[in-house]
Amino acid sequence: MNSQKSRKAGPEIDPLWLGSGWSSEDLQKPQILLDTAYGDSHPESMHLKNLAIDAKIGVYKSGGKPSIYTVSDICDGVATGHGGMSYSLVSRDIIAAMVEIHAKSVPFDAMITFSSCDKSTPAHLMALGLLDIPSIHFCGGSMLPGPDNTSAEKCYETRDLVAQGKMGEKEQTFYKLNACPSYGACQYMGTASTMQVMAESLGMSLPGNALMPAGTNMMNRLAQLAGNQIMELFKKNITPKKILTKKAFENAMIIHAAVSGSTNAVLHLPAIAKKVGITISPEEFDYYNRKIPVLVGLKTSGPWPTQMLWYAGGVPGIMLVLKDMLHMDALTVTGKTVGENLEDLEKEGFFKMTHSFLSNYGRVPEEIIQPLSRPYNTSGGLSILKGNIAPEGAVVKHSAVSSEMHHHIGPAKTYNCEEDAIDAIVSGGINPGDIIIIRYVGPRGAGMPEMLKTTEAIFNRPDLCATTALITDGRFSGATRGPAIGHVTPEAACGGPIAIIENGDLISINIPDRRIDIVGHGGEQKSNEEIDLLIKVRTEKWRCPANKKEGILDLYSRVAGLTMEGGAMF
Repeated sequence: MNSQKSRKAGPEIDPLWLGSGWSSEDLQKPQILLDTAYGDSHPESMHLKNLAIDAKIGVYKSGGKPSIYTVSDICDGVATGHGGMSYSLVSRDIIAAMVEIHAKSVPFDAMITFSSCDKSTPAHLMALGLLDIPSIHFCGGSMLPGPDNTSAEKCYETRDLVAQGKMGEKEQTFYKLNACPSYGACQYMGTASTMQVMAESLGMSLPGNALMPAGTNMMNRLAQLAGNQIMELFKKNITPKKILTKKAFENAMIIHAAVSGSTNAVLHLPAIAKKVGITISPEEFDYYNRKIPVLVGLKTSGPWPTQMLWYAGGVPGIMLVLKDMLHMDALTVTGKTVGENLEDLEKEGFFKMTHSFLSNYGRVPEEIIQPLSRPYNTSGGLSILKGNIAPEGAVVKHSAVSSEMHHHIGPAKTYNCEEDAIDAIVSGGINPGDIIIIRYVGPRGAGMPEMLKTTEAIFNRPDLCATTALITDGRFSGATRGPAIGHVTPEAACGGPIAIIENGDLISINIPDRRIDIVGHGGEQKSNEEIDLLIKVRTEKWRCPANKKEGILDLYSRVAGLTMEGGAMF
């Protein structure tokens, strides 16, 4: 049913809409949903309402009737380090469900979603795939970098320096005041920036939209253009399932490798793909990360803030370098293919314009987006590991791991929650070479919170940052630095082998061979047969701890899907 059929079926619809200030002419128009993650609680979402208003103008000009709805998101940076982080991943699924409810209630004829942040962007893409009405996702862009390219994760370092007496509170206050100087996604290639890049790479956002400097008139004009373009998609009946093909997801994985994107994309892309009937395996991520080099050195594993990538040409600039590896015939929300879009951008002067901004910094595009002959890293930034700890896989951002830790054997220190692990790090209970295990924090265990506070605690200890690893069935921020292995599947709450690791077990990490295994206990390495028997005996004795969660976390812990399939509720 479309909006006009619903009007005939529901006699109250017209008076209710007219009571909202609509004209009689508005009732006859295609109804366009503008669903935003607007809220004034954090900088990634504060500006989205104004962008929706710009798009509203474009819709009106093109003959549609727009309606703005809002389901605000939370900020992972605010939720980090306490119980609030357990609500982060489940918020993705709830936002997606609310957008579905909004769209089906009229039902709307087409829609644009507006978001910038970690969970709202994949949530919107999940909803668009499921609803399959003509749709565009509009990315809220990137935040200005702070002084000396400072970004918010610097404040973890300053906190520890103050605690150690190496920095005064006045200097710390300077970083707090200047780390987030504008609206938009944080200035590093974390999950927020990664998912904007994924939205454009999938063909669901207008070319050049991802990471565009937030708060600029360029973004306002593009939002109005999105309002115009959604009416074109409506007229041509171009829906997400025609865009979100296997080719589109392969393009996204290729570009994800090239920008060394957040490990959280391994959760979100499969969850989005599932909505359109496509399966994305962890092995596919590993395949493209072996094949595709890292072309940009973006914070936190490189020197550049994300706006520098946009000035160098953004996602289209990456596509130009990788054009022989991408599906150039993949359809996009312009109604044209990836290849046609790149030709149009060249003719319209897009690259000349973005590069002129880059010249303000005394840089040239090739310094930011490296050529294939001189990549930032010769392979992508992510690896999928398997072994007797993670039979179905685990994820590591190896580009952020020192080469000395790519092959490491060390004793396990096990913890059933992040807080206990942090206490051990702060109190000196962790020694160089140890492997910290944090478990029962996967989707079924604790909502799959990020372990950023733990990884930063390790990274800011000089004796631990290049010698000590973390393994968890939880996940990580895109800002994570150091040897951190997450998404261990099966998770502990489902009886995965990570649940039966004991203190002192010898753990082997072998990134080149893509392995993560228990290889000994009692201070001695054992044969494969001995380890298999050990795991079997311990697993038979294992009992899952009682579920003490309440509310939405209780529901999520009971119905969340497998981590490697996206960990979605539905």
